[in-house]
This record gives sequence, C-alpha cells and structure tokens, in this order.
Amino acid sequence: MKNKKEKRKIWIICFSLIFLGILIVGTIGVGSIDISVGEIIDTFLGKGDEINDSIIMDMRLPRILLAVFVGASLSISGALLQSVMRNPLADPGITGVSSGGSLAAILMMLYFPQFYRLLPLMSFLGAMLACGLVFILSWDNGIKPIRVILSGVAINAMFAGATSLLAIMNSDKIQGVLLWINGSIAYRGWREVSYFLPYCIVGLILALFCIRGANLLALGDDVATNLGMNVNRARICISLVAVFLAGISTSAVGIIGFIGIIVPHVCRLIVGSDYKYLIPMSTILGGIILLLADTLARYIARPIELPVGVMMAMIGCPFFLFLLRRRKYSA
Repeated sequence: MKNKKEKRKIWIICFSLIFLGILIVGTIGVGSIDISVGEIIDTFLGKGDEINDSIIMDMRLPRILLAVFVGASLSISGALLQSVMRNPLADPGITGVSSGGSLAAILMMLYFPQFYRLLPLMSFLGAMLACGLVFILSWDNGIKPIRVILSGVAINAMFAGATSLLAIMNSDKIQGVLLWINGSIAYRGWREVSYFLPYCIVGLILALFCIRGANLLALGDDVATNLGMNVNRARICISLVAVFLAGISTSAVGIIGFIGIIVPHVCRLIVGSDYKYLIPMSTILGGIILLLADTLARYIARPIELPVGVMMAMIGCPFFLFLLRRRKYSA
C-alpha cells in the first residue's frame, strides 16, 4: 500500500513537470502581441521572421525562465522556512527576508551599480540579516510560531521604511528601480538570467540535501534530538539555504510575496508532508504558479503590463487570511 502511494506521488510529480513544459511553450505566444504555435516553432527552427525572433528569444524566453526558476526558489524557501520556524505561515515575504534582500539590493543598485554582478550575493546578505533578526526576536526557550509572525511583521516594516527613505533621498535615481521594488519580471533579459541562474541551480541542489533535516525538524525538536540530529546546527544550515534562495530571487525580480505560503500548502495536499516529495513538487508547482501569474499580469491589461508582485498579492492575500482563520494555524 505504501509503495502504491509513493508511485502515485512520483507520477503526479512527473505529470506536473510535463504540464510545466507545455505551459512554457504555450505562454511564449501570449502577450501584447500574440504569436501562433506555428510561428513559435519556426523561430526555434531558425525559419521565423526577425520581429518574432526578437520578441521570443530576447524578451519572452528569458522572462519565462526567470518566472519558472524564481517561482521554484521562493516556493522551496517557504517550505524550508516553515519547517525551520515550525510555523505554517512562514514565508520569505512575511518574515521580512525578502524585504532585507530588497533593501540590500537597492543600496547596491543606487550607490554601487558597477558591482551589479554581485547583486545576488548582496541581496543574500541582506536577507540573512533579516532572518537573523527574526530568529533573535522570536526566540524564547525555542522558536515560538506566533512570535515568528510578529517579529517578521516588525522587521518587514523596518526594512520597508528604510527602502522608502532611500526612495526619498534618491528621487532622481529611484525611478529605474520602482518597478523592481513592486516585484516585476518585465524588461528582464538574458543578463539577469545569466546572473541569477547559476546561483539558483546551486540553491536548488543544496535544498535536496535539506530533505532529511527538514523532515526531522517538522517532528519537533525533542523527537529530532532523540533521533540523533543536532537541531540547532540543522536549523541554521536549512535557514541559510532558504534565505539564500529567497535573497537571490529578490535580487532578480524584486519582492514577490505569498508564493512561499501558497505553493507548499497546495503541495502538501497533493503529495503529503514528506519533504522527499514536497521539495520536487514545490519546485515544479512554484514555477507553474509564478509563470501563470506573470502571463496574466502581461495579458490582463495589455498593452500595459502589471507587476507580477501585484498579481501574487491579489491571489495570496486571501489565501493567507484563510490559513490564519483556520483553527490549527492560530498559534
């Protein structure tokens, strides 16, 4: 019976991966200018016209790749943070991690633009600072779930205030990053992909090594300790991976909230709480959801493109309130 359930989960993950591939091809043709499937195929075969080649290869394909990998990274980050903080509402955005990464990235873009290649690492350091502050403020003989949320709200507000201060002090420069602050994949090209993707691949591989530790932490500190795990070391290592994934994602597209809450919860309903299946499923479903949200953002008000962060907020906020109202997530 157990083997049958495991096979079912593997088949679900495989079908989800196939669906993601189909979705990538399908969304290439959607935008302010619609492109047919035949024209897309011609472009990949080298037979397309110059305009379609430019739209697909220079504008839409890098944007789609960013949406898929950023969605995957933020989803895994949320899943790992939920295990580490023992809070089902933990998320890079709500816990202030994304705000810390955003502030650090904006500082570099405004004052040290010549070091643009180091933007993911700088964002990671800012996210790590925010996560460290949340841990310190929420620690009271252990991690208290409700204190995580309250500390995260406070840290989020502090870094958001600092970001607003930067905007006021640099009003002549801030226009170039305003869209980025709201969380947007628009106008992203191969340069952003080349900076982000290597870090992302490293982060996704590291997340696979966190599966056993995340499963044990989800059982509680006492059980994990009795099973021979160094809880504090595991919590720090898994947190670093989660913060790394959130920080590099923020450096690429800005702050995109709620996906780290939505995806892990949906994946638990589909494949259960075992991180052996939860991590791969979150990777795929995170890419699917953010890609769909970005496609909707560039289609719903065309030719105007809405920031994908706005779309995720509209989707994620009601979901977050629903979880908050549920009795078993109240503390």
